[in-house]
Amino acid sequence: MNLDRVLRLFGMRYASAALMLVALAALYGAATFSRPGEAAEKGGRAPVTSAVLVCPGHEGGRLAVQSAGEQRGAGRADMAPTKGGSALATMTSPGQGWGKDTKSGDDSYTLRATGALAAGLEAEQTTDRGSGDDRGLAGARCAAPTTDTWFVGPGPDAADQVVLYLTNVDSQPASVDLAALSGEGPLDTVEGRGTRVDPYTTKVVRIGESDEGLGSIVKSAADLALRVRTTSGRVAASLRVRAGKGKGVEWLPASPAPAASVIVPGVPGGAGQRRLLVSVPGDADAQIRVQVVTKDGTFVPAGQDVLDAPAKTVTSLALDGALSGRAAAVRLVADRPVLAGFAAERGADVAYGAAAAPLGASGPGLVADNRFDSTLVLSAPAGAATVQVTTVNAQGRSGPREVAVPAGHTVESKLAAPNGGTEFGVIITPKAGSGPVYAARTLSKGKGDEFLFTVLPIVPAVTSIDLPGTADSQSALTPG
Repeated sequence: MNLDRVLRLFGMRYASAALMLVALAALYGAATFSRPGEAAEKGGRAPVTSAVLVCPGHEGGRLAVQSAGEQRGAGRADMAPTKGGSALATMTSPGQGWGKDTKSGDDSYTLRATGALAAGLEAEQTTDRGSGDDRGLAGARCAAPTTDTWFVGPGPDAADQVVLYLTNVDSQPASVDLAALSGEGPLDTVEGRGTRVDPYTTKVVRIGESDEGLGSIVKSAADLALRVRTTSGRVAASLRVRAGKGKGVEWLPASPAPAASVIVPGVPGGAGQRRLLVSVPGDADAQIRVQVVTKDGTFVPAGQDVLDAPAKTVTSLALDGALSGRAAAVRLVADRPVLAGFAAERGADVAYGAAAAPLGASGPGLVADNRFDSTLVLSAPAGAATVQVTTVNAQGRSGPREVAVPAGHTVESKLAAPNGGTEFGVIITPKAGSGPVYAARTLSKGKGDEFLFTVLPIVPAVTSIDLPGTADSQSALTPG
């Protein structure tokens, strides 16, 4: 090989290397100059500007809506039949409330909100029947559509009706699979799978009375953990229980996802049976430490230092003796994720509760319907807390009233409408520096054997959403 050829080969190699370095510099230089600012890199929060909630309808009763009024600006919220038709009501100002009585029918109601009205929006459906087979006071939080929902409560062996309402608010069909756990273990069946819910319709599924409702295998379940999952689309799920003809009716609150540490607020005071229900959805048994948080402090129920709960079952624990008629929250700390709720009986009615997240300054608690005798049950299992309680109706709003909750205690606080009204909403906001506070609202009427009641766990209002952080990446500049 002569000298000229060798020099040409070296020149080509160095030229190729130089071109590669230029290309890399251009690529990473573009990534550097096109990256978002520092705030976007760290992520952040943005106000909610769109919301959909579904009230199960069918049974009639009062629909009530309350806006937190956290955001300023334009917005709109419309409550209308899910199948379509004229709106029952329209709201255009943040902080407004609304209520209307409805009749029994074959449709649900969908609340759609945009703009400032979507942030911190609460809707409820409440029925009040003093006689007949469906006697009872029953309240449901109107549900947001999702792909996975749990309920913990009585099964068909302990209740004469367990009815699931599945609503599809979208333009494409949804497909739903049901699964259930009982006190005896998992209810293994292929029934309850692939239930189709057409667009803008509500499917009514009677648990234990049809193939869609898991068939006959579920009939022997006294306690039930029911899971509602979609394989396509999403649904809003609501579950109604009738304990027996004339023996009480209630809507079960949806349970949060299984967790190793949960708080169940709002176990009501007074006479009657109180039971804790715990489900272990995983494949391994759980050991659970249980504490009750009452007005007299926090303690372990006698003889229940550790609750052994078998895997894939629902375990029941009597709370009557530990509570002695006191209102309470129940704290559970387990060695694996669990679900928890309670069942309560009093007078001629029943009520059920579920675990809930603590309220916060950015996620206050809202209750839309507070007729009859309305009481807040507030618990601070860790540090002391103070909340500001504001009541709202068409005539205006009250000034904030402070309620202090000592650490490790539960406090009950009666609610009253502002300006002497009878129907009102309530907003509960923890003060800065407060410990975690968990809340529920009890609604009741009557006395003795005529006593009717319902319990609503209060969850943090969704006023904002998390934005993901960003980072430099050449993937945005190269073909996928």
